[in-house]
Amino acid sequence: MVKQKWKLGWSVALLALVLTLAGCGGNVQDDQAGADDAVAVETGGVGADGGVGGEALDADGRPTSSVIYFDFDSFKVDDNSRLTLESHAAYLSANAGIKIKLEGHCDERGTREYNLALGERRANSAAKLMKVLGLDGSRIEVTSYGEEKPASEGHDEAAWSKNRRVEIIYPGK
Repeated sequence: MVKQKWKLGWSVALLALVLTLAGCGGNVQDDQAGADDAVAVETGGVGADGGVGGEALDADGRPTSSVIYFDFDSFKVDDNSRLTLESHAAYLSANAGIKIKLEGHCDERGTREYNLALGERRANSAAKLMKVLGLDGSRIEVTSYGEEKPASEGHDEAAWSKNRRVEIIYPGK
């Protein structure tokens, strides 16, 4: 009887330790890294103006939206951003000679080094999705500016949300 209680006690302690360690997961990037490796692509459909998922196109047939936004401390591409990237991938597939640059940006919070790395992760997430959509990776240049080129100079959530972005840059634009 004493031996069974001892085994039960150790089993409960071991289970508690395992559950505690499982709950102490890594940072946001660790949690997203696995999800990033399995990018799911869903077709958003073609909009009335010819854009994928209803994205508007300019006179040249290029998507007019050229910025995607991210949540705080995240590099996960959300559904709205996915539609924008799908639209650009469709345009680029129809225009084989064009290359793009994906510029990753962050808000002012965090160290310079951290923000440069996060901006690069954001741009790489966008690039990875575009590759899954069939775009040749040699047509995509990725760079990060971290917090160095803010879209908004404010110091509140409204400004920060505009700075957490990837800009899709075409040559000559």
